[in-house]
Amino acid sequence: MTRRRFYTLDVFTDRIFGGNPLAVFPDGAGIETAVMQTVARELNLSETVFVLPPDDPAHTRRLRIFTPGTELPFAGHPTVGTAHLLAAIGEVALSGDETRIVFEEGVGPVPVAIRSSGGTPVSAQLSAARMPEYGPPPPSDAEIAEVFSLAPDDIAETPAPGFVSCGVPFLNVTLTGLDALARVRLRRDAWERILAEAWGSQVYLLAPPAPGTAGAYRARMFAPAMGLEEDPATGAAATALAGYLAPLAGETNGTLRWSVDQGVEMGRPSRLEVEADLTDGAVTAIRVAGRSVLVSQGEMTIPDAVM
Repeated sequence: MTRRRFYTLDVFTDRIFGGNPLAVFPDGAGIETAVMQTVARELNLSETVFVLPPDDPAHTRRLRIFTPGTELPFAGHPTVGTAHLLAAIGEVALSGDETRIVFEEGVGPVPVAIRSSGGTPVSAQLSAARMPEYGPPPPSDAEIAEVFSLAPDDIAETPAPGFVSCGVPFLNVTLTGLDALARVRLRRDAWERILAEAWGSQVYLLAPPAPGTAGAYRARMFAPAMGLEEDPATGAAATALAGYLAPLAGETNGTLRWSVDQGVEMGRPSRLEVEADLTDGAVTAIRVAGRSVLVSQGEMTIPDAVM
């Protein structure tokens, strides 16, 4: 048994009790994988991060990220929140208004820019390690609607639903508006039958920007396979969203920008800022940024093995 220090943060928010909660163990060395998973299940937050020394000394740290149900190769709110925390507790030295670090994750090296003011971290921006991969044709609108207790005509004709992954696959579905998004109720029986074995069983439901709010989306994310009925802020989904939206913009070069408000229906409003660079029509970089707030710290007794 050992005692390990941990912190919790709210990520993709500038106020406590908003955003997506995250637990971080700054020293995860020597903890067995099965124990990490058990600790994540005990804390029962969207994700728990164990910070390890990097395999490559040129990188900052290695992260292992767990939901209550599984380990993830990449996740956005743990990346952003861990960068903020390590800077806040002095384990990453800040250098001016922007400090660049690199985390090792299952998808590969993930660059992060920590933005600070007066020596205090304010926000962090990750750069996706993988560019978009597009999956097979999705289920029909009628099947998707059944999973979420909607009618088929609640699903927008354009853009059509589509599978996209930047390390974690998501089914992106644009609904007709906020009314449809508010009426969403996940049906586990239909999800098991229609999406559980799909190329991407995680679903990002979107309400398109209202008139006069170009690029401002509202979203809800459901991931039963990860042990998450609904997630209040999902950086990995936001990277996939950039891959979903970029081909629709009609641009070939430059930087596209969107904002995503997520978690509103859960009472945990979050804001994710998304960018995609285009070169000759191809997505060449994706970035997701947000703020974080330190909430608590403590110690946990960690067993040497799962009992």
